[in-house]
Amino acid sequence: MNRYSWVVVMLCGAAIVAISMGIRQAFGIFLRPVSSDLGIGRDLFSLAFAIQNLCFGLALPFIGMLVDRVAVRSIIVLGSLLYAAGLLLTPVLLGAAGLIFTIGIVIGLAQGATSFVVVFGPLARVVPAAQRSLVFGIVTAGGSLGMFVFVPLAQALLAMMDWRGAFAVMAALAASMAVLALGMGGPRMLAAHTTTATEQLSLAATLQQAQCHSGYLLLNAGFFVCGFHVAFITAHLPAYLTDYNLSPTVAANALALIGLANVVGSYAFGALGGRYRKKQVLTWLYAARAVTFAVFLLVPLTSTSALLFGVAIGLLWLGTVPLTSGLIAQIFGTRYLSTLYGIVFLSHQVGAFLGAWLGGVAYDRTGSYTNVWLAAILLSLTAAVLHWLIRDEPLTATPRPAMRASTDA
Repeated sequence: MNRYSWVVVMLCGAAIVAISMGIRQAFGIFLRPVSSDLGIGRDLFSLAFAIQNLCFGLALPFIGMLVDRVAVRSIIVLGSLLYAAGLLLTPVLLGAAGLIFTIGIVIGLAQGATSFVVVFGPLARVVPAAQRSLVFGIVTAGGSLGMFVFVPLAQALLAMMDWRGAFAVMAALAASMAVLALGMGGPRMLAAHTTTATEQLSLAATLQQAQCHSGYLLLNAGFFVCGFHVAFITAHLPAYLTDYNLSPTVAANALALIGLANVVGSYAFGALGGRYRKKQVLTWLYAARAVTFAVFLLVPLTSTSALLFGVAIGLLWLGTVPLTSGLIAQIFGTRYLSTLYGIVFLSHQVGAFLGAWLGGVAYDRTGSYTNVWLAAILLSLTAAVLHWLIRDEPLTATPRPAMRASTDA
């Protein structure tokens, strides 16, 4: 595929991720108005959002397998329509069961079909290996740009109408991803750039190698931590800030700044992943998160400190995505990247489930988010250590029995 063609795929993929992730990361803006309007606790809305993250993750391995075998266009079109349906049904199916079904299950499955996993697989097979980490960073930056756009958009919509009307507008924007799917290539993008001998293995053989590879298992554990951080902050930072008498506008701007800063962060970490060992860059990224959380808790909470936190954590927000997916492609090749990355992203979403849900539980039981912030710091330090231990050498297709232990270490 020529450069013009894969650039089109990259741009359409970035736009799809921007819309999908932008809407997803705006849900925290609706926590207080929805909970207040329906007379429910934060734990119920948090549970629905947590189930959304879990359904998102549970769908990804299966969606990844489909992406590696069938047309990605069909998957994205179906996901975009499902996304719109979930948003439109939320004001209709009220109550605990309704929120869990619409915000949790329907939208969670839709996000899986319009996520990084769907975009990265086809893109990895047509982008030269030397540019892959950078291109992944650009697409990830698209998701962050979506956060920068959709969070203030959600706040503006709530200023003009109730949350039901805002969900209808979001539904129309979600449906637009079906049009962007047309730019995602033909029925099957064949691998144009192979990187390892594992490109010749079957899916079953590749999965067998992955489940015995310690580096792959450590990536799963590390991405769990990323999911915990992202979901907790997305769901609870606006409420946390307004609890301390900061205005809803400041809360929305803090989330928006996370998205804007991560446009820079995702691109920068994607570029760094092309120059340095990705596992080492990931180690320093997670260590920097721990420092950022600690400083945020220690300094007095003001509008300025909230906005500065948004910038600081935004620079570290989704830089994990191009590095983690790039490591998988580096070790196992690109042929089954969507499947392998889908499994790792499942771990991310399990962490997201706990981050979103435990935030609500902690607040309703203690009236504070402090314990969850402390857990986020401890998890950051753990992830930094885990990534330093990863073995990142490309695998051979058929390692000799005598060498298997060292290869899989």
